[in-house]
Amino acid sequence: MRFQYLVCLLLTGLAYGQAAPSATPPAATPSASTDKAPEIKVGPDDAVITLKGFCADATQQGDACKTVITRAQFEKLAESLQPGMSPAIRRQLATAYSRILRMSTVAEKRGLDKQPKFEEKLNFARMQVLSGELSSALQEEAGKVTDGDIDDYYKKNEASYEQATFARIFVPRAKQIVNPVVRPKAGTNAGAKASAKVGTNRLPTEAQKKASEEAMTKLAAGLRARAAKGEDPDTLQKEAYVAAGLPGNAPSTKMEKVRRTTLPANHQAVMDLKPGEVSEVISDPNSGHYIYKLVSKETLSVDTVKPEIRSTISSQRYRDSMQNFQGNVDLNDAYFGPTRNPGMPPLPRGAKPPAQQAEDPD
Repeated sequence: MRFQYLVCLLLTGLAYGQAAPSATPPAATPSASTDKAPEIKVGPDDAVITLKGFCADATQQGDACKTVITRAQFEKLAESLQPGMSPAIRRQLATAYSRILRMSTVAEKRGLDKQPKFEEKLNFARMQVLSGELSSALQEEAGKVTDGDIDDYYKKNEASYEQATFARIFVPRAKQIVNPVVRPKAGTNAGAKASAKVGTNRLPTEAQKKASEEAMTKLAAGLRARAAKGEDPDTLQKEAYVAAGLPGNAPSTKMEKVRRTTLPANHQAVMDLKPGEVSEVISDPNSGHYIYKLVSKETLSVDTVKPEIRSTISSQRYRDSMQNFQGNVDLNDAYFGPTRNPGMPPLPRGAKPPAQQAEDPD
């Protein structure tokens, strides 16, 4: 949709080629020593789009009425829209261009370009195109990152380029609790028996949940102490899964090529461990408990992370430059209505906003 909109925006005022006979592209003679398809060469003045029955000169009829777009003309347009456009997108553009060219010409004949709303749309479209051009220029400027910039950034953020291997033990937050189905006692009515037969396991009580969580918290502390004494993390991980009542095999504890930025914020301190050290238990109320043992750690060289740093600096510079054009705007709420919180559903039809309800209780 966005692609079609941009095409409409940028092609409306484009002149529609010159009426000229189509030149037949010269075909290369296939080589006797190969079965490959012959390479077809298209020169800059060769036709790439031919609109039959559509021409600027109304006196031309039949086969003489055609509009030809050359390779040079089309590529000038394609490069202005999207440098390095793929062949598949070029074909889509050519199809859209052919349709828009015909439609815009008919629209002009009807005088639609003389309507007041056309000028407003054209002015707004111009501002959009200019904004896009400025955005591209700012991106290009932000991308001019020197080796000196990269070296300075690396020295200031060297800790971000540490890479570690860990053994991580995960202890689930709570045990799996399965309460048996309640069976009816002898002598109960048939309805109760039928209900019990299709019954399900009873949900755990709050007391059971609390006891289960406390047991796993205690287990995590014990496993951490044993890991610090040198016990195998994979063995401890299996114990954690068995204790939690989880089916299947426990996952491997090995974590390789871990960077500080790839860890959750409250886990990042484990990057400061020394080889062989074990972290304290890190608890997450939504998942469980984590224990890290640092196996090894290295600092990546500046040459290794140069492309990453270049991208980081460029992105940050672009965001900073765009800050000058965002915010600092006052909108008249009496006209536009109050700002709706993200995710707030629209009011039902006929319902009044809370403020209005207070003023007009009836």
